Amino acid sequence: MLEPAVLCVLLPLWAAGVAHAQTRDLTTRGVPLDRIAAIANDGVVLASEVDDELAQVIENAKGQKSELPAENVLRHQVLEQLIVQELEMQEAVHDGIKVSDEQLNDALLEIAQRNKMTLSQLPDALAQQGIDYTSYREGIRRSLIFRLLRERDVLKHISVTSREVDQYLADQAKHPSESSEYNVSHILIAVPENATPAQLEQAAQHAQDVYQHAKSGEDFAKLAIANSNSDTALQGGSLGWLKGTELPTFLSDAILKLKPGEVSAPLRAPNGYNIIKLDGVRDTGEKVVVDQVHVRQILMRTNDLQDDATVKGKLENLRGQILHGQDFGALAQANSQDPGSAGDGGDLGWENPDAFPPEFKKEVESLKIGEISEPIHTQYGWHLVQVLGRRRVDSTNELKREHAAEEVRASKAEEQTELWLRRLRDEAYVQYKM
Repeated sequence: MLEPAVLCVLLPLWAAGVAHAQTRDLTTRGVPLDRIAAIANDGVVLASEVDDELAQVIENAKGQKSELPAENVLRHQVLEQLIVQELEMQEAVHDGIKVSDEQLNDALLEIAQRNKMTLSQLPDALAQQGIDYTSYREGIRRSLIFRLLRERDVLKHISVTSREVDQYLADQAKHPSESSEYNVSHILIAVPENATPAQLEQAAQHAQDVYQHAKSGEDFAKLAIANSNSDTALQGGSLGWLKGTELPTFLSDAILKLKPGEVSAPLRAPNGYNIIKLDGVRDTGEKVVVDQVHVRQILMRTNDLQDDATVKGKLENLRGQILHGQDFGALAQANSQDPGSAGDGGDLGWENPDAFPPEFKKEVESLKIGEISEPIHTQYGWHLVQVLGRRRVDSTNELKREHAAEEVRASKAEEQTELWLRRLRDEAYVQYKM
């Protein structure tokens, strides 16, 4: 592959000094403003970009008190990252991916609002941190372009199966839930710090005896008062209600295997042998209850032969037929242009009203059960709608599955994005210049 042409930017050479320039040192002919750090396909990464990014990385590391590798290693890492970003931008430009000023302003407004300020206050706030607003603005534009590019080339191709969601939830169930609290009691049979084998054996046997008594149904609190060496002994060994994240690791593993009322076999820990009883579990997460509506529709669209007035008139005629006894479902099968519901008599099933277009939602919320709307116009065409029912449902589990699917998708996205970037880099022409 031919090496792309490279331009070096210099200060102007004025005509009066050109005749003598040939016998002078370079520093008297002109001062280089920048150098090429690397060529990437038909673009370049400048040394100044590497220097700026390297300085920012070092500054961030100081703030976080992080250790960094040697500067030459770090500089190479920074250069590689900038090369990949240059390749991404070339890909976006080639494919016509752009971010308008309006989209950019919306993103900047969101950033400002998150920081509890107005968009007009953002430049001054950045200036106080030594950040140039114009550069920051273009950096955000690049980030948005990269996001759009990755959504198109990576994220849209990622699918999550029901089985993967089930597996994720099963794995989560092996760990204490953040939204659950566990009522736990325990008995500690302590061992000395430098216990002899005989002392360990004695403690282990004592713990086993206590466990057998507890397992056979003896009062756990009474056993704790009589045997436990823990400071909770006089409280019957009760640790109270603990959030899943507050449980010690060695306890959480045992607790998740217990049902309320069950007792664990003695668990060896640095402080001795622990016998655990799970007294109860409660879910502290709020239930999510949503309103749903059951509707059916007849959808008709305009075309070259039928304008809005014609389509609206046809739906008004169908509405009249239904009001005079014709079956809505049969008319939907014969007339609706919605391929997803026409075969089912226009039935859209149970839906959250927020899933509908605003005009559709507004009309549906005003209808009584069994009532039929006047023709409704939305971006999808003209609709005739009948409300078949309303209900409130607990969608907590559904939302848990949605959250699980998002987590699985995010995990896949990270892996697939890395592979995509690596392919982009491997297939590119790259030449280092420094």
